[in-house]
Amino acid sequence: MSTPTQDLADAGVSIWLDDLSRSRITSGNLAELIETRNVSGVTTNPTIFQSAIGNTSDDSYAGALADLAGEGADADAAIFALTTEDVQAAADIFRPVYDATGGVDGRVSIEVSPDLAHDTAGTVAEAKKLWAKVDRPNALIKIPATKAGLPAITETIAAGISVNVTLIFSLERYAAVIDAYLAGLAQAKANGHDLSGIHSVASFFVSRVDTEVDKRLAAIGTEDALALKGLAGIANARLAYELFEQRFAEQSAQELVAAGANLQRPLWASTGVKDPALPDTLYVTELVAPGTVNTMPEKTLQATFDHGVIAGDTVTGTYAASHQVFADLAAAGVDLDDVTQLLEDEGVEKFIASWHDLQQTVATALSAAENDR
Repeated sequence: MSTPTQDLADAGVSIWLDDLSRSRITSGNLAELIETRNVSGVTTNPTIFQSAIGNTSDDSYAGALADLAGEGADADAAIFALTTEDVQAAADIFRPVYDATGGVDGRVSIEVSPDLAHDTAGTVAEAKKLWAKVDRPNALIKIPATKAGLPAITETIAAGISVNVTLIFSLERYAAVIDAYLAGLAQAKANGHDLSGIHSVASFFVSRVDTEVDKRLAAIGTEDALALKGLAGIANARLAYELFEQRFAEQSAQELVAAGANLQRPLWASTGVKDPALPDTLYVTELVAPGTVNTMPEKTLQATFDHGVIAGDTVTGTYAASHQVFADLAAAGVDLDDVTQLLEDEGVEKFIASWHDLQQTVATALSAAENDR
């Protein structure tokens, strides 16, 4: 008997879990989700690692922290060690999926420090350092789609490193991300890299768009404005898929594909529904399209498995209606350019805050471990 997550996978959507912790790895939970929930990859970010390592009820990091304290590691060195070890272990668990899908899935993402979000050279250097340390072909290095991140994406791809581009909110920035990927592939080819071994996803955020737009619609308060609540995030993502189809059909992209390059798949991120008035599987069931990834928090994954209704492709064929949503939002007085720039700025700031919290958590734990010796 088929399940909604199997139906989703059959429709061409790769299900990735938006969470990772050492206890999830060691308990067998991650392997169980692969087996029972069709999970075929994992994404991480600074907030996820802060939640995992800072969880006082989870002692799975205690031994490693004690060892690191004994070695005299500082907080940044300890974070680098702990997070790369978790990603290595998860990548090993996913290796059969990676092999079975020809490298498309079985992917585990790890992010460069958000302190480097506006530092191109620093981002490239850390991406190379993380790639070398993790040393798994199924890793993805996460780089934010900031203006400084775009040339870093190109340079990292050119070095033959697979990249998860994160924090994409606008169609304009997504177009620039595609340009950065294609430029990186062209350079990688010139550098002699095998293009078939380079993979990338473009993480397009969904629920945060609705949260900000709906707040503005509520402030406008007209009947026409209120009727648009809950529509912006999905319309934005659907138009991103239209852009994906258009750009990768162009001659320059097709020439790279003919040379062995992979498409940069759209990834739907921020798919946990924050508005209780909306269905809890909304950003899954309404964004079904072949060749996409949906990275879900466990709550959304379980809701999808329990009662998600997967009715085939719900994206292609919706472009005209999605463009109309954008036109209606503009007519109502919502400045989408302002919304998406605000969300990018806030996204970077939130990850920086989580990173600094993580540094403090680990520094405190190292100090305590040192005192216990």
